[in-house]
Amino acid sequence: MSGIPSVEDLAAQLQAVSGAREIDADAALQHIADVDSLDLMEWLYGFQNAYPHIGADESLFADIDDTTTLRVVHGRIVALAAGSGS
Repeated sequence: MSGIPSVEDLAAQLQAVSGAREIDADAALQHIADVDSLDLMEWLYGFQNAYPHIGADESLFADIDDTTTLRVVHGRIVALAAGSGS
C-alpha cells in the first residue's frame, strides 16, 4: 500500500476496528457511538502497519476535543505525508 488513504477509507477502517454501525467523517470522534480511545489506538496501529512511510503516531489524537473529526485527523495525516515527502 502506498499513498494516502481517503477520509472515506479511514472511516471504513475505523468502522471495522470499532464495530460501529456508521462512522461520519464530520462527527466529533468523542461522540461517535461505539468508538473509544482503545478503538482509536487499534486503528492507529493498523494504519501505521499499512502506511509506515507516513510516520503517524499518537499525536494524531493528542488534542482531541469536540471539534476533532476524522476529517481533521485525515488533514493531519496529509500534512505528515507532505512533510515526509510521501
